[in-house]
Amino acid sequence: MNWKNVLLIGVVSLLPVSMVAQANILNAKKPEEIGQKTEAQIESDNDTPMEYGYVDDRDILWSKTVWETIDLDERVNFPLYYPTDTIDIGSDRRSLYDVLMKNIKNGKLEDVYVDSYFTEKRKFEDLTATLQKTDTTDYGYEQLNAGEEISPEYIMRRELTAADIEEYRIKGIWYFDKRQGELKYRLLGIAPVAPDVNFIDDETMDPGDAKVELFWVWYPGARQVLHDAKVFNQRNSAQPITFDMLLNARRFNAVIYKEDNVHGDRKVSDYIADNALFQLLEAKRIKETIRDREQDMWAY
Repeated sequence: MNWKNVLLIGVVSLLPVSMVAQANILNAKKPEEIGQKTEAQIESDNDTPMEYGYVDDRDILWSKTVWETIDLDERVNFPLYYPTDTIDIGSDRRSLYDVLMKNIKNGKLEDVYVDSYFTEKRKFEDLTATLQKTDTTDYGYEQLNAGEEISPEYIMRRELTAADIEEYRIKGIWYFDKRQGELKYRLLGIAPVAPDVNFIDDETMDPGDAKVELFWVWYPGARQVLHDAKVFNQRNSAQPITFDMLLNARRFNAVIYKEDNVHGDRKVSDYIADNALFQLLEAKRIKETIRDREQDMWAY
């Protein structure tokens, strides 16, 4: 058997796997039937996120909690940002922000908090002031002062969309598992960051100062929701990956902006101010310290 036959057998064996992404697309008689799986397909898929293994506290020899920023202007992070326009695209492709907001609205995603310490919960009704604003034009105030009812065209509403998200902030813990003898990472939380909705159209406001964390999601509680949402695969559209897989595999670029420390978990920008280069070098120093820790475990 030559190498051509081996290659042909390999390609044929992978065909059933590649068809799973666009379920029933070649057999659908109507567009509505695309994506509908038979009961046998659903049973054989076993489509659930891979469970985290149990880690006993006594097995954690060392750990470090870090906060990182995922800049959505970087090309490698585009799968988290796009698509921003959902009008002319299929319902199976959504940005990470749209996935989070949809499931917060329908109640599937309940572990939503104010900050990264996960002490105060929030519901969708509590996020209204953060996600949208309502303003009245001068003509509307004139109607109001005249004792008239304000016309709808004089009421301006601005709501944050996926296109307004500029970055994500994540919180995770690096730990050395002495039972398995390796350094591991566990993602704990994720937060979308956008300009403050009250100043989003104000050109006099410094864009860096206007950024706010909209909410924090407890990641372990959102894994099933993120597993059900697919990410476009540029190399092979027949085999998309899930948001849960993308985030757990760290298929993105992030920069550390804070670590747990004796100074109340102060940010890098708090002790290195007004110098982006030195802040980046400090973030790399923290990352190298974590990497060196694993190497030091095996140094005698």
